[in-house]
Amino acid sequence: MADKKPDSGEARAFIEDNPDVSSIDLLIADGNGIVRGKRINDDHLEKVYSNGICLPGSIFGLDTCGQTVEETGLGFEKGDADNMCYPVPGTLTLTGWRTGAGAQLLMTMLDDDGSRFQADPRVVLGDIVARFGDLGLTPVVAVELEFYLLDTERDEGGRPQPPKSPVTGQRESSTQVYGMAELDDYTEFMDEVRRIADIQGVPADTAVSEYAPGQYEVNLSHLPDAVRACDHAVMLKRIVKRAANSLGMEATFMAKPYPEQSGSGMHVHVSLVDGKGRNVFAGDDEMGSETLRWAAGGLMETMSEAMALLAPNANSYRRFQPDSFVPLAPSWGVNNRTVAIRVPAGDLEATRVEHRVAGADANPYLVMGAVLAGIHHGITARIDPGPPITGNAVEQVDRELPSGWLHAVEAFEDSDVMRDYLGERFMQIYAACKRFERESFASHVTSLEYQWYLRTV
Repeated sequence: MADKKPDSGEARAFIEDNPDVSSIDLLIADGNGIVRGKRINDDHLEKVYSNGICLPGSIFGLDTCGQTVEETGLGFEKGDADNMCYPVPGTLTLTGWRTGAGAQLLMTMLDDDGSRFQADPRVVLGDIVARFGDLGLTPVVAVELEFYLLDTERDEGGRPQPPKSPVTGQRESSTQVYGMAELDDYTEFMDEVRRIADIQGVPADTAVSEYAPGQYEVNLSHLPDAVRACDHAVMLKRIVKRAANSLGMEATFMAKPYPEQSGSGMHVHVSLVDGKGRNVFAGDDEMGSETLRWAAGGLMETMSEAMALLAPNANSYRRFQPDSFVPLAPSWGVNNRTVAIRVPAGDLEATRVEHRVAGADANPYLVMGAVLAGIHHGITARIDPGPPITGNAVEQVDRELPSGWLHAVEAFEDSDVMRDYLGERFMQIYAACKRFERESFASHVTSLEYQWYLRTV
């Protein structure tokens, strides 16, 4: 995380090595994880490194539709003032796009006094990661993202539909989890994702066919840098969408695009290593160490309070249905996909926790921040998670997680733990955005309401 001006030599060397690059996208992810920014010509890049660029601080006070939420205090109250933004060192890379800007660069925003802008989710995550340094620990993390490929044409009702197989010409209709034929049919798409990811330095690992027609998952490799891992997750979303578009399809990370099909999640894997490189979650058996159990306890205790980050919009809550491998309550277990905090089976030295609650629609920086905050809280407070769940957790634990958007935002606002880790300013801005967006969403009368009620009540 950069507090100061980066070395402009990085820009100069990049342009010298890539003389064909004529334009560069300057990118910054807002509170919703939506990438925003500017496009510049190559001859302006060194100036950006030296002097920065101006972007309005209200970027972090937008709802998902891009409307400024005045309750954040970042709009008219400040005259929609600009803030200085500087490059994040080491993030300048070729894009790999077949059209458009040839390079891209991540930016970070400064506050009026030159300090890091505390409404920036990337800054918030960086501050949480720093707390582990005080414990002599480093989080090693990985992100898994599920998504749907879609036909560019909607069905007769205007709803999304799966694409037609490039091989058979038939529309996808069956659920073939881990099906190799489904991967084979979309080899060109997967190859394009891998090609671009390699160019951008995004460590995309495995790809699998998921639980619904046109649904896939791409996993990112484990990294000992949680902020950079989330940079990669944001970049991967953009890569997947661009790759789909280039092949005549669309891709969506919407949590629940089809009511009758599986939702799309964002699963986060975390282990902790000490100064000697030892995994402090590893124990004598598959249940892991006492430190792991404290981490699970903290994650369970803070889970409801963090739901506004893990499930950030109206559609997010449609994903939380019984018998869908989506947790409905704080729970933990070993090699059990029905729990919220899973300890995957495998090599004991690689023992980790998998957080399975967040939707793919969430902001990766904020999901990671919520997860690491829960882990840090659990370890420092030594919170006992209770016995692990064996078997179907849904049948053994009552639903406790907020089932609606407003309930989640209220729990978030009331959380002293989240306030401690995320900061008062971020809490106020994020909650204001989500309250505004929820009220805007609730003000619309849907076609189903007309169908059900217009003539019958």
